Amino acid sequence: MPQTITRGIKTMVDEANATIETLSTADAIALHQSGADDVVIVDIRDPREIERDGKIPGSFSCTRGMLEFWIDPQSPYAKPIFQQDKKFVFYCAGGLRSALAAKTAYDMGLKPVAHIDGGFGAWRSAGGPVEAWTPKAPKG
Repeated sequence: MPQTITRGIKTMVDEANATIETLSTADAIALHQSGADDVVIVDIRDPREIERDGKIPGSFSCTRGMLEFWIDPQSPYAKPIFQQDKKFVFYCAGGLRSALAAKTAYDMGLKPVAHIDGGFGAWRSAGGPVEAWTPKAPKG
């Protein structure tokens, strides 16, 4: 018997966008250029996407699959960056995963949060700065 999906991705993204702040690409670029030290830009894309396409300079990489574990201070995987009193601006490739990620972070109690409308693709198309990603050297 086939599955019956009762709540699809469009509904989930629409609900997320109704709850969290969505930054236009122009506003996100301006925020980045301001050098505000009370903002963390979080790249939730897969490392292969970052390696292939580059990233927003200074952004913090957190794959979507580890987000909840890195945010929760009780998790053995918690990252101190998410315990700071800052605004967290999420982005992905096109703006869908980042809407869901920002909503999840918000639901967990991380505030304030936002995401970039159109994601990295819109950022790059609008002339936002991009840096190549260099993988960490192996330990040893």
